[in-house]
Amino acid sequence: MQAKSSIRPLVVTAMLSAVGCVLMMLDFPLPMLIPAFVKMDVSELPALLASFSLGPVYGIVVCLMKNVLAAIFHGSTLGIGEVCNFLLGAVFVGIAGLLYKRRKTRKAAVIASLVGAAAMAVVSVPVNFFFTYPVYAAAFGGMDAIIAAYQEINPNAGSLLACLILFNLPFTLVKGLLDAAICFAIYKPLSPILHGRHFSAANGI
Repeated sequence: MQAKSSIRPLVVTAMLSAVGCVLMMLDFPLPMLIPAFVKMDVSELPALLASFSLGPVYGIVVCLMKNVLAAIFHGSTLGIGEVCNFLLGAVFVGIAGLLYKRRKTRKAAVIASLVGAAAMAVVSVPVNFFFTYPVYAAAFGGMDAIIAAYQEINPNAGSLLACLILFNLPFTLVKGLLDAAICFAIYKPLSPILHGRHFSAANGI
Protein backbone atom coordinates (compact mmCIF):
# COMPACT_ATOMS: atom_id res chain seq x y z
CA MET A 1 0.00 0.00 0.00
CA GLN A 2 2.84 2.39 0.89
CA ALA A 3 4.63 1.66 -2.40
CA LYS A 4 1.42 2.30 -4.30
CA SER A 5 0.89 5.63 -2.53
CA SER A 6 4.46 6.71 -3.32
CA ILE A 7 4.07 5.83 -6.99
CA ARG A 8 0.79 7.72 -7.43
CA PRO A 9 2.32 11.24 -7.25
CA LEU A 10 4.87 10.25 -9.89
CA VAL A 11 2.14 8.90 -12.16
CA VAL A 12 0.02 12.03 -11.69
CA THR A 13 3.06 14.23 -12.33
CA ALA A 14 3.88 12.37 -15.55
CA MET A 15 0.27 12.61 -16.71
CA LEU A 16 0.05 16.34 -15.98
CA SER A 17 3.40 16.93 -17.70
CA ALA A 18 2.09 15.27 -20.86
CA VAL A 19 -1.10 17.33 -20.73
CA GLY A 20 0.97 20.48 -20.22
CA CYS A 21 3.06 19.65 -23.28
CA VAL A 22 -0.07 19.23 -25.40
CA LEU A 23 -1.52 22.51 -24.13
CA MET A 24 1.77 24.23 -24.89
CA MET A 25 1.51 23.05 -28.49
CA LEU A 26 -1.99 24.57 -28.71
CA ASP A 27 -0.73 28.12 -28.21
CA PHE A 28 -2.22 30.92 -30.30
CA PRO A 29 -1.33 34.55 -31.08
CA LEU A 30 -3.29 37.65 -30.11
CA PRO A 31 -1.87 40.01 -32.76
CA MET A 32 -4.13 42.93 -31.89
CA LEU A 33 -2.82 42.99 -28.32
CA ILE A 34 0.78 41.78 -28.52
CA PRO A 35 3.20 40.78 -31.34
CA ALA A 36 2.40 37.39 -32.86
CA PHE A 37 5.65 35.81 -31.65
CA VAL A 38 4.33 36.11 -28.07
CA LYS A 39 1.59 33.49 -27.84
CA MET A 40 -1.11 32.68 -25.35
CA ASP A 41 -1.46 29.21 -23.85
CA VAL A 42 -2.77 27.64 -20.66
CA SER A 43 0.04 25.11 -20.27
CA GLU A 44 0.73 26.22 -16.68
CA LEU A 45 -2.70 24.83 -15.75
CA PRO A 46 -1.51 21.21 -15.18
CA ALA A 47 1.48 22.49 -13.19
CA LEU A 48 -0.83 24.58 -11.00
CA LEU A 49 -3.04 21.52 -10.44
CA ALA A 50 0.05 19.56 -9.41
CA SER A 51 1.27 22.33 -7.13
CA PHE A 52 -2.06 22.56 -5.29
CA SER A 53 -2.71 18.83 -5.06
CA LEU A 54 0.79 17.40 -4.56
CA GLY A 55 2.93 20.34 -3.51
CA PRO A 56 5.01 23.12 -5.12
CA VAL A 57 7.95 20.85 -5.97
CA TYR A 58 5.69 18.68 -8.12
CA GLY A 59 4.29 21.75 -9.82
CA ILE A 60 7.79 22.91 -10.72
CA VAL A 61 8.66 19.42 -11.98
CA VAL A 62 5.59 19.52 -14.26
CA CYS A 63 6.79 22.90 -15.59
CA LEU A 64 10.19 21.38 -16.32
CA MET A 65 8.95 18.18 -17.91
CA LYS A 66 6.33 19.78 -20.15
CA ASN A 67 8.97 22.16 -21.50
CA VAL A 68 11.45 19.33 -22.09
CA LEU A 69 8.75 17.41 -23.97
CA ALA A 70 7.71 20.52 -25.91
CA ALA A 71 11.32 21.21 -26.91
CA ILE A 72 11.66 17.65 -28.19
CA PHE A 73 8.37 17.38 -30.07
CA HIS A 74 7.49 20.97 -30.92
CA GLY A 75 10.55 23.15 -30.36
CA SER A 76 10.96 26.00 -32.84
CA THR A 77 12.91 28.54 -30.77
CA LEU A 78 16.18 26.66 -30.19
CA GLY A 79 15.02 26.02 -26.63
CA ILE A 80 14.92 29.73 -25.75
CA GLY A 81 11.15 29.89 -25.40
CA GLU A 82 11.06 26.70 -23.37
CA VAL A 83 13.65 27.98 -20.88
CA CYS A 84 11.74 31.23 -20.45
CA ASN A 85 8.44 29.37 -20.09
CA PHE A 86 9.94 27.11 -17.43
CA LEU A 87 11.40 29.99 -15.41
CA LEU A 88 8.16 31.97 -15.39
CA GLY A 89 5.96 28.94 -14.82
CA ALA A 90 8.13 27.77 -11.93
CA VAL A 91 7.78 31.16 -10.25
CA PHE A 92 4.00 31.08 -10.71
CA VAL A 93 3.21 27.57 -9.51
CA GLY A 94 6.04 27.46 -6.97
CA ILE A 95 4.86 30.56 -5.12
CA ALA A 96 1.16 29.65 -5.46
CA GLY A 97 1.77 26.11 -4.22
CA LEU A 98 3.98 27.21 -1.35
CA LEU A 99 1.41 29.73 -0.08
CA TYR A 100 -1.45 27.25 -0.47
CA LYS A 101 0.51 24.58 1.39
CA ARG A 102 0.53 26.80 4.48
CA ARG A 103 -3.27 27.11 4.55
CA LYS A 104 -5.42 24.85 2.39
CA THR A 105 -8.65 26.78 1.94
CA ARG A 106 -10.34 28.10 -1.17
CA LYS A 107 -9.68 31.70 -0.11
CA ALA A 108 -6.01 30.90 0.45
CA ALA A 109 -5.84 29.26 -2.99
CA VAL A 110 -7.29 32.38 -4.63
CA ILE A 111 -4.79 34.62 -2.83
CA ALA A 112 -1.94 32.24 -3.64
CA SER A 113 -2.89 32.24 -7.33
CA LEU A 114 -3.09 36.04 -7.45
CA VAL A 115 0.30 36.42 -5.77
CA GLY A 116 1.85 33.74 -8.01
CA ALA A 117 0.43 35.31 -11.18
CA ALA A 118 1.62 38.78 -10.14
CA ALA A 119 5.09 37.45 -9.31
CA MET A 120 5.28 35.70 -12.69
CA ALA A 121 4.29 38.92 -14.46
CA VAL A 122 6.91 40.97 -12.63
CA VAL A 123 9.65 38.38 -13.14
CA SER A 124 8.81 38.21 -16.86
CA VAL A 125 10.34 41.66 -17.32
CA PRO A 126 13.93 40.90 -16.18
CA VAL A 127 13.86 37.36 -17.61
CA ASN A 128 12.88 38.66 -21.04
CA PHE A 129 15.06 41.77 -20.82
CA PHE A 130 18.29 40.08 -19.77
CA PHE A 131 17.90 36.62 -21.29
CA THR A 132 15.12 35.76 -23.70
CA TYR A 133 15.04 38.74 -26.03
CA PRO A 134 18.80 39.29 -26.26
CA VAL A 135 19.19 35.64 -27.28
CA TYR A 136 16.28 35.92 -29.71
CA ALA A 137 17.82 39.10 -31.17
CA ALA A 138 21.18 37.42 -31.68
CA ALA A 139 19.61 34.35 -33.28
CA PHE A 140 16.75 35.80 -35.31
CA GLY A 141 17.61 39.20 -36.73
CA GLY A 142 18.33 41.89 -34.16
CA MET A 143 16.60 43.85 -31.42
CA ASP A 144 15.33 46.57 -33.78
CA ALA A 145 13.04 44.08 -35.51
CA ILE A 146 11.61 42.96 -32.18
CA ILE A 147 10.91 46.50 -31.00
CA ALA A 148 9.42 47.38 -34.40
CA ALA A 149 6.88 44.57 -33.99
CA TYR A 150 5.69 46.16 -30.73
CA GLN A 151 5.65 49.63 -32.27
CA GLU A 152 3.22 48.45 -34.93
CA ILE A 153 0.71 48.10 -32.10
CA ASN A 154 1.85 51.05 -29.97
CA PRO A 155 4.29 53.54 -31.53
CA ASN A 156 5.12 54.88 -28.07
CA ALA A 157 6.98 51.68 -27.17
CA GLY A 158 10.41 53.07 -27.86
CA SER A 159 12.65 50.63 -26.00
CA LEU A 160 12.72 46.98 -25.10
CA LEU A 161 12.04 47.75 -21.44
CA ALA A 162 9.02 49.86 -22.37
CA CYS A 163 7.74 47.06 -24.60
CA LEU A 164 8.04 44.51 -21.83
CA ILE A 165 6.30 46.72 -19.26
CA LEU A 166 3.52 47.88 -21.60
CA PHE A 167 2.83 44.52 -23.24
CA ASN A 168 4.46 41.46 -21.70
CA LEU A 169 3.85 42.23 -18.03
CA PRO A 170 0.04 42.61 -18.29
CA PHE A 171 -0.14 39.80 -20.85
CA THR A 172 1.70 37.44 -18.50
CA LEU A 173 -0.53 38.47 -15.60
CA VAL A 174 -3.68 37.73 -17.61
CA LYS A 175 -2.20 34.39 -18.67
CA GLY A 176 -1.63 33.43 -15.04
CA LEU A 177 -5.10 34.53 -14.00
CA LEU A 178 -6.63 32.51 -16.83
CA ASP A 179 -4.74 29.41 -15.71
CA ALA A 180 -5.96 29.99 -12.15
CA ALA A 181 -9.59 30.51 -13.19
CA ILE A 182 -9.64 27.26 -15.16
CA CYS A 183 -7.90 25.49 -12.27
CA PHE A 184 -10.64 26.50 -9.83
CA ALA A 185 -13.32 25.43 -12.32
CA ILE A 186 -11.97 21.90 -12.82
CA TYR A 187 -10.11 21.12 -9.58
CA LYS A 188 -13.02 19.58 -7.70
CA PRO A 189 -14.06 17.17 -10.49
CA LEU A 190 -10.42 16.13 -10.93
CA SER A 191 -9.64 15.82 -7.22
CA PRO A 192 -10.22 12.01 -7.05
CA ILE A 193 -7.54 11.57 -9.74
CA LEU A 194 -5.17 14.15 -8.29
CA HIS A 195 -5.45 12.97 -4.70
CA GLY A 196 -6.27 9.31 -5.25
CA ARG A 197 -9.25 9.68 -2.90
CA HIS A 198 -12.34 11.79 -2.28
CA PHE A 199 -11.30 15.37 -1.51
CA SER A 200 -13.74 17.63 0.27
CA ALA A 201 -14.01 21.16 -1.13
CA ALA A 202 -14.53 22.35 2.43
CA ASN A 203 -10.92 21.41 3.16
CA GLY A 204 -9.37 22.82 0.03
CA ILE A 205 -10.00 24.28 -3.41
